Amino acid sequence: MPHVHRCSAEQSFATVVDFLLHVTGDEDGVWRRLRAGEVLRGDGTRVGERTPYRAGASVYLYRDLPVEAEVPGALTVLLHDEATGLLAVDKPPFLATMPRGRHVAQTAVVRLRRELDLPELSPMHRLDRLTSGVLLMTTRREVRGAYQRMVQAGGLAKTYLALAPLPDDLDLPVLVRNRMVKQRGELQCAVVPGQVNAQTLVELDEVLGAGADGRPVGRYRLTPTTGRTHQLRVHLAGLGVPVLGDPLYPRVRDVAPDDFSTPLQLLAAGVSFTDPVSGVGRHVASRRALPLTPSG
Repeated sequence: MPHVHRCSAEQSFATVVDFLLHVTGDEDGVWRRLRAGEVLRGDGTRVGERTPYRAGASVYLYRDLPVEAEVPGALTVLLHDEATGLLAVDKPPFLATMPRGRHVAQTAVVRLRRELDLPELSPMHRLDRLTSGVLLMTTRREVRGAYQRMVQAGGLAKTYLALAPLPDDLDLPVLVRNRMVKQRGELQCAVVPGQVNAQTLVELDEVLGAGADGRPVGRYRLTPTTGRTHQLRVHLAGLGVPVLGDPLYPRVRDVAPDDFSTPLQLLAAGVSFTDPVSGVGRHVASRRALPLTPSG
């Protein structure tokens, strides 16, 4: 499992490696993990031999990688612009975006760094582990800031598709606006009183056949203007039409970590934005289609 080291302001080192050698006393282990790309900063980027020490930063040293079940499905490259350092991939369900908790090797960042030999690869935004579809990344450190500022400024226009039961008496389209919070240690996000921080336009795209429970199923088009954790899943569940395959909403179901049999039927179908490096308008669409299978 990863061990988190905090870079204290009370200490001074030239590089992160110098700091790790000091706090661990394990010279062979630190260098071996460094060469394997298993020493990461808090933002998921790889620590190199000359990475400078910065007070307040976090460093993850994966001394012993956990045994992880291999997640099925491929990470398909949708766009790779070497001139701008932009990479777009089609993420399968069950694959986390970046290392966290028990998910390390089986994450999009680690897989792609190894498969494409891109050691500076970093996610521009995140998709939930269970959500599939378009995921944007940067391949070079010097362009990362421009893309991340674009995302933080709300420059990504996202469209999602979801399969969920048809509403009994819900008038669609509807704009869902509320306040969501996620407490540390809690699996679910909660809707609470207060200033709105989550907004999603929910539209019924198409009426499909009956689901496993005999209830009619619809394909929904979801257009969020905010990006809270689990936002779309919470909003649909709150309307009485939870996303098919959701193990958290409206009720928590116990699912084994290696059970990939029931993917969440939520797809990041497309993103549009103005590239802050080239100035070109971009639109990237997923090649996946609902219903999603265990392999995506």
